[in-house]
Amino acid sequence: MNDLDETDRAILRELVSDASLGAGELGRRLGLSQPAAWRRVKRLEEAGILRGRRIEVDRAALGFGVTVFLGVRLATKGRISFEDFERAARAIPEVQVVQHVLGLFDYRLRVVARDLADFERVLRRRVMTLPGVGNVEANVVLTEERRPGPLG
Repeated sequence: MNDLDETDRAILRELVSDASLGAGELGRRLGLSQPAAWRRVKRLEEAGILRGRRIEVDRAALGFGVTVFLGVRLATKGRISFEDFERAARAIPEVQVVQHVLGLFDYRLRVVARDLADFERVLRRRVMTLPGVGNVEANVVLTEERRPGPLG
């Protein structure tokens, strides 16, 4: 579905900002009736442009004050090594995201920890023992700004 009009883009912007908005509130904000807003949202869902709605959890409020991006290069490469690594990495609760990437590293992991000592424990006892791990580079997140990205 590449025929998004400005109203579709406005709906996407509103929902990226607040995924909990209902069709009635969307309609009020955009000058549409509730049924018209609902139909447009439904069409965006059916086209695969909208896929679910998420709740954002404040990790710091839950006691996870440190976020680290890890670049991981596997020592041994092969289909089985990638699958084994991915399965084991996804099993670590502190690993929030596992991305298979192209470039200097084979994987990028987003890891959360309570503090730096907790991160060191996760790194030594869990990440470094993953199957096939070779080199690891850590980047501690100091600040983060999220942007919705292009919407059409």
